Amino acid sequence: MKPAVVLYKKLPDDLRQRLDEHFNVSEIENLGAETIRKHAEILQQAQGIIGSGGKFDNTLLDLLPNLRAASTISAGYDQFDVDELNARGIVLMHTPNALTETVADLLMGLVLATARRLVDLAERTRAGKWKASVDSTWYGTDVHHKTLGVVGMGRIGMALAQRARLGFSMPVLYNARRRHAEAESRFDAEYCDLDTLLARSDFVCIILPLSDETHHLIGREKLALMKPGAILINAGRGPVVDEAALIEALENHAIRGAGLDVYEQEPLPATSPLLRLPNVVALPHVGSATDETRYQMAATAVDNLIAALTGRVKENCVNPQVIK
Repeated sequence: MKPAVVLYKKLPDDLRQRLDEHFNVSEIENLGAETIRKHAEILQQAQGIIGSGGKFDNTLLDLLPNLRAASTISAGYDQFDVDELNARGIVLMHTPNALTETVADLLMGLVLATARRLVDLAERTRAGKWKASVDSTWYGTDVHHKTLGVVGMGRIGMALAQRARLGFSMPVLYNARRRHAEAESRFDAEYCDLDTLLARSDFVCIILPLSDETHHLIGREKLALMKPGAILINAGRGPVVDEAALIEALENHAIRGAGLDVYEQEPLPATSPLLRLPNVVALPHVGSATDETRYQMAATAVDNLIAALTGRVKENCVNPQVIK
């Protein structure tokens, strides 16, 4: 008999067919409380689960007594209580490679958009405010040859460093848990402590997962170390940056601007001051949101679940120690 699997996110037809070939698939809308109550019996039988979103804590896992593997259609997995998964022997799979280049593209796009004020100036033009040759109140700042600071030199950090160093001749500083020899040899990246990186960088790009260690890592004291002309870019996880402190720094022009794709609360409330500040480019968490990348992420997640439930895991496993 095929293993029972719950799917809680729509998949392209060919990927859904691939799931059906291997499993008895039950599709539900989401992992909201009402949906969980409605499909309690299906969840109780599930040996595998695949989708994105939702919070996998004790409350949900207690409703999945037969679960052997979870496959998230994402690189990040902070919505999962990994310690609890480990205690229950549940394999967690993710998609760390599928979105690397696309997120790096977006990060570089945010660097350019904030530096050259693309959104602000486009809105001025659309509003009919361009009536003569522009003066200095319309000026942006150069990107080429400026110093880029990368906080988190993983796959995405490396892809960003490549774009910055080879495409824009930017000196690259980085801070990470360990030295990255390839970044240093390929891109002349310089390892430094976080305070030094913040003080020297013209663009600070945050590419960190959320953890107890990184929560509000960039707060009022760290922001005060940045140059007045520096720009903060965050496409990692919103709560890594203390949003209230960032708003204060932007309103007081303690830093030049910010390019953001992630926030402490998502979706970003319509009342957020970030939406009225002209020195902010605010995107709706679209780092991986291209047709090609979202398809590849879903395809990888499907393959991951097949591997996890057939005992053939070779990559993309968060907790390989639980595999028997």
